[in-house]
Amino acid sequence: MRQIILLVLLLFSYTTSLAWGKTGHRIVGQIAENHLTEEAKANIVKILGHESLAMVSNYMDFIKADRRYNHMNPWHYCTIPDGMTYEEAGTPEEGDAIQTIYRLIEELKSKNFTDEDEAFALKCLVHLIGDVHQPLHVGNGKDKGGNDEVLEFMYESTNLHRIWDSDLIDHQQLSYTEYAAAIDYFDNATVNKLQKDDVMVWIYESRDLRSQVYDFPSNQRLSWGYIYDNIGTVERRLAEAGARLAGILNEIYG
Repeated sequence: MRQIILLVLLLFSYTTSLAWGKTGHRIVGQIAENHLTEEAKANIVKILGHESLAMVSNYMDFIKADRRYNHMNPWHYCTIPDGMTYEEAGTPEEGDAIQTIYRLIEELKSKNFTDEDEAFALKCLVHLIGDVHQPLHVGNGKDKGGNDEVLEFMYESTNLHRIWDSDLIDHQQLSYTEYAAAIDYFDNATVNKLQKDDVMVWIYESRDLRSQVYDFPSNQRLSWGYIYDNIGTVERRLAEAGARLAGILNEIYG
């Protein structure tokens, strides 16, 4: 009986692994705050009050506990099968991350909100910009963004999606502030270039990284070698997400 319960819990954890983990999202939020203009910071404080971008970055995952928001679950990711473009794949009827990011940006500019209020829309945007920089949030349509790819990481059972959401980051044993300080090293020219990229540039970057993500040993046991090959990519994507989030928010509020 105990084994069955553990198996059910493990499978449940696989199917609910849908974003950068808490630390990853907070890193993105912290890096974004580092690149906000003073005017944007002041205007965001008027909306979020005492809450920082880092601390609201996990809000969209937090509200999954409320069934009223179940319709938002597909907004955390998008699907582009191998060998296809987004246009060829098509936008699902229930929406996806791309459609939602564009909509939230427009709503925050116009102040006409579809779901709730400005704070809600802002928190969702912070989260989703982080999400789409995780390569497996641009899924291939075969394995639920790597959730079905059961693996061993550092001698513990997990799945590919969770490895990229949390395991690689948490293995470094840094707080989100320590990690953000360590990887927020882009110079101003690089930040400016990143902030000029359209959302679809971010999406295709993630799609193109999938071949690297799925490059693991046939015995499905991942350890130091996989960390060595991929932690730099994880950190770059977190830093890019933070810089781009700041660019969007500066455009809206700065």
